[in-house]
Amino acid sequence: MLLFKDEELAQRAKHLTTQAKVPHPWEFIHDETGYNYRMPNINAALGLAQLEQLPEFLKQKQLIAQSYQTFFRTLNPITFINPINHSTPNHWLNCILFENKQHRDDFLKFSNDAGVMTRPAWQLMNNLEMFKDCETDGLENAKWIAERLVNVPSGVLSTDTHK
Repeated sequence: MLLFKDEELAQRAKHLTTQAKVPHPWEFIHDETGYNYRMPNINAALGLAQLEQLPEFLKQKQLIAQSYQTFFRTLNPITFINPINHSTPNHWLNCILFENKQHRDDFLKFSNDAGVMTRPAWQLMNNLEMFKDCETDGLENAKWIAERLVNVPSGVLSTDTHK
């Protein structure tokens, strides 16, 4: 717990302890190096309770991924990203790939305006303010993917297994 007399210093500390995330409707943008050291005891207890439900969560996530595979199979030129052969995915994150950035951005606006939270898969680290001067090798492939990849909802509903 942090206590402050100085409101400006308190806001700065809160910003840094919430990963220095800048508010945005769907993108995760960080304006400096931040941290996430916050975990109240209640969160730890909830985490342990969720571990008991992990097998069911994984089953639900697999069903969600299969639904996306089926749905996006017919929506050319949108491509659902399938797991690598001979792997055991947890389906934590489901992504779709567009043919260009404009199609991606049109989809992001449409889906978020409709109340479905989708977002670009990531910001390249060298595009974040605190890393803008770091050396890169050009990142052509990473840029190509980052301009086209979208995360689609992948969450599961908690079920009470003790009923």
